[in-house]
Amino acid sequence: MKIFRFSHIPILIVLIAILMACKSNPTLTEGEGYIEVTGGKIWYHIIGEGNETPILFLHGGPGGTSKSFYNFAELSVDRPVILFDQLGSGRSDYHTDTTLMTVEIFVEQLEQLKNALNLKEYYLYGHSWGGLLGLAYYLEHPEHMKSLIFGSPLISTPLWISDADTLLTSLHDSLQSVIQISIKNGDFNSIEYLQAESVFYDNFILRTSRIKSKYDTVPKESNRTIYKYMWGPSEFISTGTLKNYDLSNRLSEIEIPTLFITGEFDEARPSTVKSFRSQVPNSEFVVIEGAGHATMHDNLKDNINAIKDFIDKIEDK
Repeated sequence: MKIFRFSHIPILIVLIAILMACKSNPTLTEGEGYIEVTGGKIWYHIIGEGNETPILFLHGGPGGTSKSFYNFAELSVDRPVILFDQLGSGRSDYHTDTTLMTVEIFVEQLEQLKNALNLKEYYLYGHSWGGLLGLAYYLEHPEHMKSLIFGSPLISTPLWISDADTLLTSLHDSLQSVIQISIKNGDFNSIEYLQAESVFYDNFILRTSRIKSKYDTVPKESNRTIYKYMWGPSEFISTGTLKNYDLSNRLSEIEIPTLFITGEFDEARPSTVKSFRSQVPNSEFVVIEGAGHATMHDNLKDNINAIKDFIDKIEDK
């Protein structure tokens, strides 16, 4: 057996320190900035400067903004919370270039952001469309990702539309009739249709009211062009490029701890999200009581607790 002399110990300590440094993140400074990516510049905001592993958030849409994630600022007590607006919306560069409206380009832009921030280890949270983007990104770039958190995720458009059809049957017959006529005629601007759509949204998307954050100081809007081109005219009608998109058969490829979250009345129906969880080893499933799709507004406390509890389990191992 080889015996290390005392003189070798400092060298060993240095080697261990180097290895640990390679696995840890550089210090992330709280504040906002812009990063050049394919197609333009994206805006990001880092909240908190804790030493624990940061959380990178992917907002919904496509074409949405990150402003609802300001509600998760409480998580920044121990770790940096990283928000950004995907290219084309919010505070990032606006565009209507359809060549940039592909899952592959969004994945590429996310990789460029991660590299620019020099993230060596992080949690990835994706809400709604952000869930699909997060899964597509993981399948291409699993390195450095410590865990995945899916909030009310879009994983399969065919399953999403099937769930929407189920939820529509719970509406009054007159509302269902208005929606079906509008779909048949391709008219989504009539007062009757907009009223029916509003009822669907009040039941299954935002059941309470939006929580305003002290951080949300700049009025920047979503990009409806991206939403309509990739998704369609409304949450329950998909006519865009994502119409047949489906990654549900690749969930089994996830090899890191994973959390699935959905609202009790979510358009991402609990039964469907639970079925997604069953395909992922080392995963958990949480239903946020009383919430629709906007769980971070309808029941923020339980949503934050679900994320905290999941991360605590990982970090206590």
